[in-house]
Amino acid sequence: MNYNYHTHTTRCGHASGTEREYIERAIEGGLQYMGFSDHATFVFPDGFESHYRVPLAQAPDYFETISALREEYKDRIDIKIGFEMEYYPAHFDAMLKLVKELGAEFLILGQHFIGNEHPDGRHTYGRNDSTADLKEYVDCVVKGIQSGAFTYVAHPDVFSFVGDDAVYKTEMRRICEASKACGIPLEINFLGIREGRRYPTSLFWEVAGEVGCPVTFGFDAHEIAAAYDGESLKVAEEMVAKYGLNYVGKPEVREL
Repeated sequence: MNYNYHTHTTRCGHASGTEREYIERAIEGGLQYMGFSDHATFVFPDGFESHYRVPLAQAPDYFETISALREEYKDRIDIKIGFEMEYYPAHFDAMLKLVKELGAEFLILGQHFIGNEHPDGRHTYGRNDSTADLKEYVDCVVKGIQSGAFTYVAHPDVFSFVGDDAVYKTEMRRICEASKACGIPLEINFLGIREGRRYPTSLFWEVAGEVGCPVTFGFDAHEIAAAYDGESLKVAEEMVAKYGLNYVGKPEVREL
């Protein structure tokens, strides 16, 4: 594995280490392609800013700092600067406009909330047996895929559904089929592997193997050591073999 486009910075409030340290770790691990994709800056219409995003006031520094490092390391690694962003039906156009204006070169889709997040969104990580919420989550991911704005889908199996397995597989098939139709890969997320989270989810990847949708890997690095995570890579490679996944390797970066 010589790439990783899922890297965060301290500006999101839940990561540690400097950008330089992440880059050095990536190079040490043999990466040739790297993307910084911290949580996308967005100010809701009422002025609210989510606590886990790059604040608008810090966005210029995000691009300036990484741009300078990219130039410094250009002979050792190819670096792109983008964001991890949701598809919120009520705000997507405004979100996309803002990140483009800030200078984002690419996006990965990470759907952390059901609905539009604020003021009444529900987080995808908590255990949830609501079929309606599951369908709404899938609708957003599918529309995000179909928008053509995203390079790939981060942790597509993040929704912690604890209802009927048959319903879950039916809905996840919609994501996998959209991924295949549009050529947008789905990510096996290494943060989930490292921390033993509810994802990667076996039921999801069984469906992905059946559909044959494109699959890629992402370190989802929030700390220096995770900028190259060889142990999780072994697990991900075992998953590819176990579920017969269509692993495509380095994703084609869709520039904005």
